[in-house]
Amino acid sequence: LHIGYVTNGVHFPTWIATSLRRLYARYFGDGFEGHTYNIPAWQKVHNIPDEELWNERMYLKNRLIKHIRRRFSDPAQVRLDSPRQMIQIIEGIKPDVLTIGFARRFATYKRAYLLFTNLDRLSAIVNNKERPVQFIFAGKAHPNDKPGQDLIKRIVEVAAMPQFVGKILFLQNYDMELARRMVQGVDVWLNTPTRPLEASGTSGEKCVMNGVMQFSVLDGWWVEGYKEGAGWMLPMERTFADQHYQDELDAEMIYNTIEEQIAPLYYQREQDGIPHAWVSSVKRCVADIASNFTTNRMLIDYEDRFYNKLAARKQAITEGGYKLAREIAAWKRKVSAAWDQVRVVDVQRVKIDKEAVFVGETYRFEVKLDIANLRPEDIGVEMVIAKQIVGGQSVNVTRTVGLERSKAEGSLVTYTLDYTPSETGTYDVALRVFPQNEHLPHRMDFALVKWA
Repeated sequence: LHIGYVTNGVHFPTWIATSLRRLYARYFGDGFEGHTYNIPAWQKVHNIPDEELWNERMYLKNRLIKHIRRRFSDPAQVRLDSPRQMIQIIEGIKPDVLTIGFARRFATYKRAYLLFTNLDRLSAIVNNKERPVQFIFAGKAHPNDKPGQDLIKRIVEVAAMPQFVGKILFLQNYDMELARRMVQGVDVWLNTPTRPLEASGTSGEKCVMNGVMQFSVLDGWWVEGYKEGAGWMLPMERTFADQHYQDELDAEMIYNTIEEQIAPLYYQREQDGIPHAWVSSVKRCVADIASNFTTNRMLIDYEDRFYNKLAARKQAITEGGYKLAREIAAWKRKVSAAWDQVRVVDVQRVKIDKEAVFVGETYRFEVKLDIANLRPEDIGVEMVIAKQIVGGQSVNVTRTVGLERSKAEGSLVTYTLDYTPSETGTYDVALRVFPQNEHLPHRMDFALVKWA
């Protein structure tokens, strides 16, 4: 299929912390001052001293914590059970604790409930005396999305339990300003969508440019973005068809990753009090991931992959009073008029020994066509290989291989292919005849076809 794609990016000036942008500008140089961010320039984040980058990250985290404390001190912004609960939360949320954020639209496929699958396990994580963790949730559900609203209700209920007060928070009145504070201030961004339903996941892209590392299922943008040592992932593949079992497995993997990888890395401090290994991962996150997910890169992709090619195509097709357009239109009329007379005269297929073909062996395919009054170069023939079609399954084409024109006698033209399989498996194979013209950018521009 000729339809392509461009991966989303996020607007760097909107979502980067102002102080962090100034820090980048000092070290990244000329490749970072204008509207075009030179991607290789982001590698200069490795030149920033660990202490300077860590202090900047802590400044942003402290700013988030102060913002949260102000919100919980204002009865107009937060509804709580008692003043005592307000004090517990204000005193419980701390800037020196590993902070994991989760903020987005509360649709059920995003699985905000996943963290609460095993509350005993979660309590052990947040109340660990040596390596505590705190979770900050925010977001809204659609007014007509009752299951999404129930997710929020469940988080609020868990956050009010004695073992989680001040350690799991749900921030009400979610808006763009709060989102900006969170993607700049937390240490890790958690994303747990049901595979493969994540369209993109731009909140994570906003985080990584601020040095906040992503922990997500390999879905959406994270399939392209993930780099080992610059964030964490849950596998792309499902283990269970039953979603309940898959949720349980993913929850256990989340608990294990936090306990065994994320928290130890965050709390591994040197004598100067700086977690140099963590800062090193932050730098890789900024240099190797964030640099590729700005709207600047996205627009350049649109230009390079589509807009510039389309402009060049328009130029070529309209030159000389639409000369090429007229030629293509005349060719299409000729082929359309003759297509019913084009016929398959003979097909020599591979001879299958004991219902199998073998990797490394060569097999010959041959198709003889009567092309009527068309030219041999007007016709193409290809072998189409697809995963074996079972029941009502859709066709999954794995590759196409063109046949070469080997002989022409008047209107009879022979096409051949010597094919050597390179992969094992069960496949369906067919031979397809189609019109071809070097001036057609895509086959779908002229969708005539015959099967041999």
